[in-house]
Amino acid sequence: MNRNIFRNIFIGSLLAAMPSVGLSNEESSIRQENEQKPVVKPQRKPVHIEADRITGYYKQEVEAQGNAELHYDDKVLTADRMKYYQTTEDTEVEGNVRLERPKDTLKGSDLQLNLQTQEGQMSEPRYYIKEGKGRGAGSVLLFEGNDNYRLKDANYTTCPEGNHDWYIRAKELEIDNKTEVGTARHVSIMFKDNPILYSPWLYFSYSGKRKTGLLAPLFGYNVKTGFDVALPIYLNIAPNIDATVAPRIMTLRGFLLSNELRYMTQSMNGNLLFDILPQDINTNQTRWGILYTHGQNFGKGWQGFLNYNRVSDDLYFRELTPNLAQTSLTNLSQQAGVSYGGKFGTGGSISLTGFVQRFQTIQDPFALFVSPYERLPHFALNAIKHNVAGMDFELKSSWTNFYHPQKIDGERFVFHPSVSLPLRNEYGYITPKFGLHYTNYNLSGAPDTAPDKGSNIDRTIPIVSLDSGIAFDRQLELSDRKFIQTLEPRLFYTYIPYRNQDYLPNFDSAINDFSFAQILTENRFSGGDRINDANRATIALTSRLVDQETGIEHLRLAVGQQFNFHDPRVLILGTPQVTSGKSDFIAAISGRLTPHISTDANIQMDESHLLVEKVRSGISYQPEPGKVVNFGYRFTRNILDPTIPVPRVNPLEQVDTSIQWPITNNWHGVARVNYSLQDDKILAGLAGFEYNSCCWALRFVVQRLTTATQTTTTAVFVQLELKGLMGIGNNPLQVLQGSIPGYTSVY
Repeated sequence: MNRNIFRNIFIGSLLAAMPSVGLSNEESSIRQENEQKPVVKPQRKPVHIEADRITGYYKQEVEAQGNAELHYDDKVLTADRMKYYQTTEDTEVEGNVRLERPKDTLKGSDLQLNLQTQEGQMSEPRYYIKEGKGRGAGSVLLFEGNDNYRLKDANYTTCPEGNHDWYIRAKELEIDNKTEVGTARHVSIMFKDNPILYSPWLYFSYSGKRKTGLLAPLFGYNVKTGFDVALPIYLNIAPNIDATVAPRIMTLRGFLLSNELRYMTQSMNGNLLFDILPQDINTNQTRWGILYTHGQNFGKGWQGFLNYNRVSDDLYFRELTPNLAQTSLTNLSQQAGVSYGGKFGTGGSISLTGFVQRFQTIQDPFALFVSPYERLPHFALNAIKHNVAGMDFELKSSWTNFYHPQKIDGERFVFHPSVSLPLRNEYGYITPKFGLHYTNYNLSGAPDTAPDKGSNIDRTIPIVSLDSGIAFDRQLELSDRKFIQTLEPRLFYTYIPYRNQDYLPNFDSAINDFSFAQILTENRFSGGDRINDANRATIALTSRLVDQETGIEHLRLAVGQQFNFHDPRVLILGTPQVTSGKSDFIAAISGRLTPHISTDANIQMDESHLLVEKVRSGISYQPEPGKVVNFGYRFTRNILDPTIPVPRVNPLEQVDTSIQWPITNNWHGVARVNYSLQDDKILAGLAGFEYNSCCWALRFVVQRLTTATQTTTTAVFVQLELKGLMGIGNNPLQVLQGSIPGYTSVY
């Protein structure tokens, strides 16, 4: 049968465009008579129909049979047979009905639909949502406008066709394509055809957009809280403001209300966490915790910041937090201030900072330690000016009022100007530098070790350094890839005369960790209270392997050594004595050894006694996402233990290994062990498994962690994730990502 095609048929002239083939004599005369009549009504959109056979009556109806296809606006309707009524714009469609729309596809056995109002119904419907890949079926589908429809006795899933591992079964399901949300009533969530959750109402976003409503329940187990269940409520207050309120029940503690508020604008952002336990059934106390951060951009280089953290008691994190990483927190900062950063003429910059800071110190009753000094307030001015007659000028200055209830406190003023003369060409540089570090103290009392010094003390120390380096490079080809290999020798010399500083207070100074970056600095101490005496030279050599096409650094090798020309005399209590001659030797390697093996390791050796002082090593094998094996080793011969009132030096030796590896096609095992060889005990352990299918995932993780000197805690995480809908249980992904470097959630 020849196919008759009708294109661009408008309301009021549909039959006027029909060929005479297949029409009765009466129909043909009607067609000829109406060729002279107006053919368009502007308020109506064109309708285009194609079929194997088309018949009809002018201004009444058109019937299309056999591969019928109707185009209207951005919609395409196909079926075995359809009728279109011109006056009312109603359609009646039967047999293999398919309605293709921009955001979904609907199929059914028959359909009645008004093209103008988009109201009607479909029998035996099946729907496919393009955004989010949701699909389902029902007994009947009711069209309620261009973007809305409801299904009776419906189901919904994101599993692919032929798979029904999970689905929601609802008495009624409403789909709103404008807001991209689904609303279900009298809902049972089915997993493997078994109901696992019931709700009288369920409101979900099938596209992943934020929507107000109930979130999936969270549950887990912790030896400190017992069985732990929470029902979060998400509030999408505004496009840039949201909140989560989570009532939480703990069998060993009682009822806790957890609250989180987030906001973000062009000029500010913040995050507030506030938890309150009105009455701990174990201690009969009210317990609470608050963690708040805020950032503010005032414009023109000015910014403000606020960081306020406080808990009701020392055991709050160890006993109540579901985030075990927080159990190691010792000093909670409470800080507020402003800062400014801007240009300082041509080729210069200036920064101003002012803030107040205090701490809440969380004590371990078996290892008490002294809280840090509070800064009430602190002001800093830093400036740098480049290329002034070929020289660079820099200023670092600050004024701080330090407060401590148990120690001598007071004010400290630091003024540290310096000038350098960079001499550079295309292959190397030499930079001599001279600085003067002036410090003034106005203390609350004379130092106990030097009462004759009084409470007003000055210190002035000149600092001289010379930094120089050369860069060589060559082209190299490895495995058909082109690289650039560099060889960069460097010489760094520092001279600082000795000044007795034993009688000065130590507000914020500590010894810096001996590392490749630290040996190329002037002062081995942080803070402003201790300036080392130095007459030393550092020799370093770095070689890098850089991809010639992408510029990505694939491998870096570095070695370095310091040479002290006299014994340094400025020390901090508990730090080892450094002698003249060769200082410790340090070597480091980082990057990719092969496409699948990467490493980051360094070693520090005491050449005078042929002893290894420090090792920080890690190697990772990751052939593909979902497969990773990590091994790390840490060793420090002498480490300062700050957790006790009288510091002493203890050794440290630990191994840390972790793995994520497939067991079968969909099953992955995960594990991590951090073991102290010195103490012969596990500091942190994790074991579990995860199953990932096309539309759901199951994760089970047990974590054990040392939270204090004689305290450990164990937590159990179980989560069933129904992809595209919700995750039921306590999500362990953050724990896995923090415990296993290179961990990948495989879908």
